[in-house]
Amino acid sequence: MSETAKLTRGSIRGHLVTQTAPMVLGVAAIMSVGLIDAYFIGQLGARELAAVAFIFPITIALSSLGVGVMVGINSVIARALGEGDVARAERRANFGAVFALATGILMGAALYLLLDPLFRLMQASDALLPLIRDYMRPYALGLPVLLLQMGLNGVLRGQGEARKTSLVSLTYAAANWVLDPLLITGAFGFEGFGIAGAAYATVLGFAIAVLVALFLIHTSQLSINPATIRHINFGDSSAAILRVAGPAAFSNAINPIGLSVLTALLASQGEAAVAGFGAAGRLQSFATVPLLGLSGSIGAIVGQNWGAQAYDRARRAMFEAALFCVGYGLIMAVVLFFTGDWFARFFTEDPAVVDQFSRYLAIAVWGYAGFGLLITANGALNAVDRAGWALVQSAARVFLVMLPFGWLLRGVWGAEAIYGAELVANIVGGAAATFIVWRILTRDPKSGQAKTKH
Repeated sequence: MSETAKLTRGSIRGHLVTQTAPMVLGVAAIMSVGLIDAYFIGQLGARELAAVAFIFPITIALSSLGVGVMVGINSVIARALGEGDVARAERRANFGAVFALATGILMGAALYLLLDPLFRLMQASDALLPLIRDYMRPYALGLPVLLLQMGLNGVLRGQGEARKTSLVSLTYAAANWVLDPLLITGAFGFEGFGIAGAAYATVLGFAIAVLVALFLIHTSQLSINPATIRHINFGDSSAAILRVAGPAAFSNAINPIGLSVLTALLASQGEAAVAGFGAAGRLQSFATVPLLGLSGSIGAIVGQNWGAQAYDRARRAMFEAALFCVGYGLIMAVVLFFTGDWFARFFTEDPAVVDQFSRYLAIAVWGYAGFGLLITANGALNAVDRAGWALVQSAARVFLVMLPFGWLLRGVWGAEAIYGAELVANIVGGAAATFIVWRILTRDPKSGQAKTKH
């Protein structure tokens, strides 16, 4: 068992707690940025909010790319440390940071050059395009900073430095909390930049987070010294990261795509249904933060133990995580099932919207446990270099279960078909993901046969 990988020693349950708790804080902080942005942009007017509605799917897709790169770097570092090869882990860390920055430069340049064709394809009107440009041009120029920050987070995650990773996320969020009101609407006699100010705040927040991440990595086991990549095989290292990063990026993007299509299907049921669905979705995003945090922390634990050939510990980590997903998911389902109306009135007093909000929660909450199993299994699969399976099961959940269910039954069940589609997709997806990850984790990676001795 490797002496260089701290997660290969000690209590598995203890590692799950100490790695997940900071992740929960970090995820909640990142989510708060969207709420702060929406609040201050909303003060500018309806046109600005409409422009953000077009911008949001693109920024989510780009963030998914960044998450994929982060997960890829996390995976290769965790396994190298688990194998006891600190030198290789450090080379991969430095290559990963350069790889993330280069990816950001290429994607940022492409986004800047294709802004108008992209948003015209999305049917943005001529009245909204100037506002969209105001936001997206600085965002595109700052995309390399976003990718670098996520790459550095991957370096910290792979070492099991969950607290430091969380501190980077908190730094980014805190910077936005301060900068948003100053740069969007203005203060102290400064008029602000309007919608462009939100982009400036985001990019500056990422830049500050990069500086914090570099400092925290300097205090960790690995160090950032780009000179080390002179001794690395670029082809092999790129392939190792991309083998995980590519599928992980698509896996993260699939769920927002599915929910966007469900929203479009729900539009035929009236504005109240769409409003209730959207408002309840915001509540749901916070209710599932512990599950998202767990999915972010499981990779380092499973990856380090898998690299150290401590397969029993990797399986134990997944088993304990699955128990938490089921327990927490069911408890939260009961709480929200009985408090749906009460929470709905925090968002609106419209009786029709309150009714749809409550009906959605009454159905969808019973799938939280399955959703937790799915995303946690994906985190474990990415860690053991089986990201392709994570992508397949995420795609199957949306395109083979969720969307067909909602499409075929909406004429009979109305809005309940859309709510039920999410429930069924989470239950089926969670069950399938659990089966797949357990089959993979109970096989010897060298022989491909089921392990009977540990």
